[in-house]
Amino acid sequence: MSNTPYDDVFRTLLNDCSSLIIPIINEVFGEHYTGNEEVIFSQNEHFLNQQDGNEEKRVTDSSFKIIGAVTKKYHCECQATPDNTMLIRIFEYGSQIALDDGEIKDNILTVTFPHSVILFLRHNQKTPDRMRIRMETPGGSVEYEVPVMKTRNYTLDEIFNKKLLFLLPFYIFLHEGRFSLYNRDDNKLDGLKEEYEIIKDRLEELQKNGGINEFTRRTIIDMSNKVLENIAQKYENVIKGVKEAMGGQILEYETKTIFNAGKREVVENMIRLGKISFEDIAKCSGLTLKEVETLAERLKEASAV
Repeated sequence: MSNTPYDDVFRTLLNDCSSLIIPIINEVFGEHYTGNEEVIFSQNEHFLNQQDGNEEKRVTDSSFKIIGAVTKKYHCECQATPDNTMLIRIFEYGSQIALDDGEIKDNILTVTFPHSVILFLRHNQKTPDRMRIRMETPGGSVEYEVPVMKTRNYTLDEIFNKKLLFLLPFYIFLHEGRFSLYNRDDNKLDGLKEEYEIIKDRLEELQKNGGINEFTRRTIIDMSNKVLENIAQKYENVIKGVKEAMGGQILEYETKTIFNAGKREVVENMIRLGKISFEDIAKCSGLTLKEVETLAERLKEASAV
């Protein structure tokens, strides 16, 4: 099964801005992670045994652990359109993920299935809020829920108030049915542009207040543009209008800022691990000892809030 541009955006957000997935997990599963937990990714390629003896490679959208008071495994799938085979893939992936950490002790194989969720970018009235997987085994029936997250159900206020910034690149799906109207009516297009100007302003405010760093802000904007270019590829005015509202292309002088923001995030992670001295962190990163100590103090203050 080939990747779609939406799958690529989904994985890019997970890999480059992994902390953004934590509020999604809080929203879907009712967890209370602070956002400072460590996210550890598992392998996303699995080989499924077929009845003819061959193996078929499958790629999961995300399989990871969140290290909190208790370590839990999660598995997320991004789906552009409702698909009757989705549950089959969830079970296939979940089984392989469970086997990866399976343990045999006293002639008992113990496997732990991940908490799975499906992120639907499009949905209709028949799309359920939850799905279920039931396994009938010789030892009895086992059943568990697979919650569904419908991106178009979230308003901008909800996205920002709940810190669901991971959904922002896919927010344009809410307007998909009106692209033709926007493309031919400048007044209607202005309304769409105003929404994206609000997104841009609120992201800038978050960045200035320390809610996100510059790298994360730019990544959200870049991924929003990638989704826009694919979903509205037949509507030139829509693409041009939204990009203008979001601030256009990355300017050349911003490259250094983005690099430094990424380096700062690495340094912050090193500080959180607590296994490397501040002196060694300074030597590895090129920062001064004072800068490292200042970052550590800020992280301490943030965790105490």
